[in-house]
Amino acid sequence: MTKIISLFILEAVFCLTFFTVSYSDINLIQTTCKKTPFYDLCVLTLKSDPRSSTADVSGLARIVADSVNAKAIATLNQISALLKSVKDPTLEKALEGCIVSYNTIIQADIPVAIDAIEKNNPKFAVQSATDAGNEAQACENSFAEKPSNSPIFSGNKAVHDLSVVLESIASLLL
Repeated sequence: MTKIISLFILEAVFCLTFFTVSYSDINLIQTTCKKTPFYDLCVLTLKSDPRSSTADVSGLARIVADSVNAKAIATLNQISALLKSVKDPTLEKALEGCIVSYNTIIQADIPVAIDAIEKNNPKFAVQSATDAGNEAQACENSFAEKPSNSPIFSGNKAVHDLSVVLESIASLLL
């Protein structure tokens, strides 16, 4: 009987610990995301990554940086595919400019942000996230003559908005 009671108490303590950790993880995500301009995007991004269940604020920043990178790669692939079939020289020029912007995001901005997060240097993470968002916006602005014709609007918006979320979370580390 004593073993059953001990086992029950042990199980209860385990369950309480598990639920407390889970609640605090969700609470950290919500508290952190409330400090960004894109709360829903932030929460969705972080909750979709299993690493967020054990992450601190720095870890959450890393998760968002990885998400920016993944979305930037997907957008770059979309741009490359569009360039293979484009006939309009104005559209071709805009897309070629976007290739440069997205290569900068993928090869420079996000790797610098990740390195800065890992080395506890949030100032550089903030600046690199800002740069990534600006690059995505510059790409979108290249379609200014025909803004409704931007074939990559959703990719540009996602990369821009995730970059702003990253910038906001990295700012919390300052």
